[in-house]
Amino acid sequence: MGPATTTVRVMGEDDRLPERTFGWWDMFVSEAEDPRSDGGWDNNERAVLLGFLQDRRITLELKCSGLNAVQMASQSVPPSDMSMLGLVRHLTSVESYWFCDAIAGQETQRPYCAVDGTDQSFTVEATDEAVEVAWSAWRAQVVASTTIIDNIADLGQLGVGNSLPIREVLVHLIREYAQHLGHADLIRERIDGRVGQ
Repeated sequence: MGPATTTVRVMGEDDRLPERTFGWWDMFVSEAEDPRSDGGWDNNERAVLLGFLQDRRITLELKCSGLNAVQMASQSVPPSDMSMLGLVRHLTSVESYWFCDAIAGQETQRPYCAVDGTDQSFTVEATDEAVEVAWSAWRAQVVASTTIIDNIADLGQLGVGNSLPIREVLVHLIREYAQHLGHADLIRERIDGRVGQ
Protein backbone atom coordinates (compact mmCIF):
# COMPACT_ATOMS: atom_id res chain seq x y z
CA MET A 1 0.00 0.00 0.00
CA GLY A 2 1.44 3.38 -1.00
CA PRO A 3 1.65 6.50 1.13
CA ALA A 4 -1.53 8.45 1.82
CA THR A 5 -2.01 11.54 -0.29
CA THR A 6 -3.36 14.85 0.88
CA THR A 7 -4.98 17.48 -1.29
CA VAL A 8 -4.11 21.01 -0.25
CA ARG A 9 -6.48 23.75 -1.35
CA VAL A 10 -4.74 27.00 -2.23
CA MET A 11 -6.78 30.16 -1.88
CA GLY A 12 -7.12 32.12 -5.08
CA GLU A 13 -8.49 35.46 -6.17
CA ASP A 14 -12.09 34.19 -5.88
CA ASP A 15 -11.58 33.22 -2.25
CA ARG A 16 -11.36 36.70 -0.82
CA LEU A 17 -12.23 36.65 2.84
CA PRO A 18 -14.33 39.25 4.59
CA GLU A 19 -12.47 41.85 6.63
CA ARG A 20 -12.42 41.05 10.34
CA THR A 21 -14.60 43.42 12.37
CA PHE A 22 -15.42 43.69 16.05
CA GLY A 23 -18.82 44.71 17.34
CA TRP A 24 -17.32 46.30 20.41
CA TRP A 25 -13.64 45.71 21.13
CA ASP A 26 -13.72 41.89 21.56
CA MET A 27 -17.47 41.66 22.17
CA PHE A 28 -20.50 41.41 19.90
CA VAL A 29 -22.17 44.19 21.87
CA SER A 30 -21.00 46.79 24.34
CA GLU A 31 -20.81 45.79 27.99
CA ALA A 32 -23.81 47.99 28.80
CA GLU A 33 -25.90 46.23 26.12
CA ASP A 34 -24.71 42.68 26.79
CA PRO A 35 -27.68 40.55 27.97
CA ARG A 36 -25.41 37.90 29.52
CA SER A 37 -24.67 37.80 33.24
CA ASP A 38 -21.11 36.48 32.98
CA GLY A 39 -21.04 35.58 36.66
CA GLY A 40 -22.48 37.22 39.72
CA TRP A 41 -24.97 34.43 40.32
CA ASP A 42 -26.01 33.26 43.78
CA ASN A 43 -23.27 31.18 45.37
CA ASN A 44 -24.91 27.79 44.89
CA GLU A 45 -24.57 24.95 42.42
CA ARG A 46 -27.95 25.40 40.73
CA ALA A 47 -27.56 29.14 40.12
CA VAL A 48 -24.04 28.78 38.74
CA LEU A 49 -24.75 25.82 36.43
CA LEU A 50 -28.00 27.26 35.09
CA GLY A 51 -26.41 30.71 34.82
CA PHE A 52 -23.57 29.43 32.67
CA LEU A 53 -25.98 27.41 30.52
CA GLN A 54 -28.25 30.42 29.98
CA ASP A 55 -25.31 32.64 29.04
CA ARG A 56 -24.22 30.08 26.44
CA ARG A 57 -27.74 30.05 25.00
CA ILE A 58 -27.74 33.85 24.76
CA THR A 59 -24.32 33.74 23.09
CA LEU A 60 -25.75 31.48 20.38
CA GLU A 61 -28.41 34.10 19.66
CA LEU A 62 -25.80 36.88 19.61
CA LYS A 63 -23.57 34.94 17.21
CA CYS A 64 -26.48 34.57 14.79
CA SER A 65 -27.79 38.13 15.11
CA GLY A 66 -28.02 40.15 11.93
CA LEU A 67 -27.64 37.20 9.55
CA ASN A 68 -30.11 36.60 6.75
CA ALA A 69 -31.36 33.15 5.71
CA VAL A 70 -28.64 32.59 3.13
CA GLN A 71 -25.94 33.50 5.66
CA MET A 72 -27.55 31.34 8.37
CA ALA A 73 -27.49 28.35 6.02
CA SER A 74 -24.01 29.07 4.68
CA GLN A 75 -21.58 26.19 5.07
CA SER A 76 -18.74 28.66 5.11
CA VAL A 77 -15.86 26.55 6.46
CA PRO A 78 -15.43 23.81 3.84
CA PRO A 79 -15.39 20.88 3.81
CA SER A 80 -17.50 21.05 7.00
CA ASP A 81 -21.27 21.00 6.54
CA MET A 82 -21.75 23.11 9.67
CA SER A 83 -23.77 26.30 9.40
CA MET A 84 -25.23 28.69 11.95
CA LEU A 85 -28.69 27.35 11.13
CA GLY A 86 -27.42 23.79 11.51
CA LEU A 87 -25.99 24.64 14.92
CA VAL A 88 -29.34 26.05 16.10
CA ARG A 89 -31.06 22.88 14.92
CA HIS A 90 -28.39 20.60 16.41
CA LEU A 91 -28.52 22.29 19.82
CA THR A 92 -32.32 21.97 19.80
CA SER A 93 -31.89 18.24 19.30
CA VAL A 94 -29.20 18.04 21.99
CA GLU A 95 -31.38 19.84 24.54
CA SER A 96 -34.33 17.64 23.63
CA TYR A 97 -32.35 14.46 24.25
CA TRP A 98 -30.67 15.48 27.50
CA PHE A 99 -33.62 17.20 29.16
CA CYS A 100 -36.64 15.35 27.81
CA ASP A 101 -35.20 11.86 27.34
CA ALA A 102 -32.24 11.55 29.71
CA ILE A 103 -33.52 13.62 32.64
CA ALA A 104 -37.31 13.35 32.38
CA GLY A 105 -37.50 9.88 30.82
CA GLN A 106 -39.83 11.00 28.04
CA GLU A 107 -39.59 8.92 24.90
CA THR A 108 -39.48 11.58 22.24
CA GLN A 109 -38.39 11.66 18.62
CA ARG A 110 -35.38 13.94 18.61
CA PRO A 111 -35.83 16.93 16.32
CA TYR A 112 -33.83 16.71 13.08
CA CYS A 113 -33.01 13.04 13.58
CA ALA A 114 -34.11 10.40 11.12
CA VAL A 115 -35.85 7.26 12.39
CA ASP A 116 -32.53 5.40 12.14
CA GLY A 117 -30.93 8.01 14.41
CA THR A 118 -29.01 9.84 11.67
CA ASP A 119 -28.51 13.52 12.61
CA GLN A 120 -29.99 15.72 9.89
CA SER A 121 -29.46 19.01 11.74
CA PHE A 122 -26.98 20.26 9.16
CA THR A 123 -29.14 19.48 6.12
CA VAL A 124 -30.60 22.95 5.83
CA GLU A 125 -32.49 25.19 3.43
CA ALA A 126 -31.62 28.85 3.00
CA THR A 127 -35.14 30.19 3.51
CA ASP A 128 -36.65 32.63 5.97
CA GLU A 129 -39.21 30.00 6.92
CA ALA A 130 -36.52 27.41 7.73
CA VAL A 131 -34.73 29.93 9.97
CA GLU A 132 -37.96 30.96 11.74
CA VAL A 133 -38.97 27.33 12.30
CA ALA A 134 -35.54 26.48 13.71
CA TRP A 135 -35.51 29.41 16.14
CA SER A 136 -39.08 28.69 17.19
CA ALA A 137 -38.22 25.03 17.89
CA TRP A 138 -35.06 26.00 19.80
CA ARG A 139 -36.90 28.56 21.96
CA ALA A 140 -39.72 26.10 22.68
CA GLN A 141 -37.15 23.48 23.69
CA VAL A 142 -35.38 25.94 26.00
CA VAL A 143 -38.73 26.59 27.73
CA ALA A 144 -39.37 22.83 28.01
CA SER A 145 -35.83 22.26 29.34
CA THR A 146 -36.26 25.04 31.90
CA THR A 147 -39.60 23.61 33.07
CA ILE A 148 -38.04 20.17 33.54
CA ILE A 149 -35.06 21.44 35.54
CA ASP A 150 -37.21 23.82 37.63
CA ASN A 151 -39.20 20.80 38.86
CA ILE A 152 -36.10 19.00 40.14
CA ALA A 153 -35.00 19.91 43.65
CA ASP A 154 -31.83 17.80 43.90
CA LEU A 155 -29.26 18.06 41.10
CA GLY A 156 -27.63 14.94 42.52
CA GLN A 157 -30.64 12.82 41.61
CA LEU A 158 -30.25 10.48 38.67
CA GLY A 159 -32.04 11.10 35.40
CA VAL A 160 -35.13 8.98 34.81
CA GLY A 161 -33.96 8.09 31.29
CA ASN A 162 -30.36 7.32 32.25
CA SER A 163 -28.22 6.84 35.33
CA LEU A 164 -26.32 10.12 35.19
CA PRO A 165 -26.66 12.68 37.97
CA ILE A 166 -28.51 15.74 36.71
CA ARG A 167 -25.60 18.02 37.66
CA GLU A 168 -23.44 16.02 35.26
CA VAL A 169 -26.00 16.45 32.49
CA LEU A 170 -25.98 20.23 33.04
CA VAL A 171 -22.18 20.33 32.81
CA HIS A 172 -22.40 18.26 29.62
CA LEU A 173 -24.87 20.77 28.13
CA ILE A 174 -22.60 23.71 29.01
CA ARG A 175 -19.69 21.89 27.35
CA GLU A 176 -21.79 21.09 24.29
CA TYR A 177 -22.82 24.71 23.82
CA ALA A 178 -19.28 25.98 24.45
CA GLN A 179 -17.85 23.57 21.87
CA HIS A 180 -20.34 24.60 19.22
CA LEU A 181 -19.98 28.29 20.01
CA GLY A 182 -16.32 27.85 19.07
CA HIS A 183 -17.52 26.49 15.74
CA ALA A 184 -19.92 29.45 15.48
CA ASP A 185 -16.99 31.85 15.97
CA LEU A 186 -15.28 30.50 12.86
CA ILE A 187 -18.44 30.22 10.78
CA ARG A 188 -19.53 33.78 11.58
CA GLU A 189 -16.08 35.22 10.92
CA ARG A 190 -16.00 33.46 7.54
CA ILE A 191 -19.46 34.80 6.65
CA ASP A 192 -18.94 38.49 7.33
CA GLY A 193 -15.75 38.95 9.35
CA ARG A 194 -17.62 39.52 12.60
CA VAL A 195 -15.65 38.34 15.63
CA GLY A 196 -16.09 38.68 19.37
CA GLN A 197 -17.22 36.83 22.45
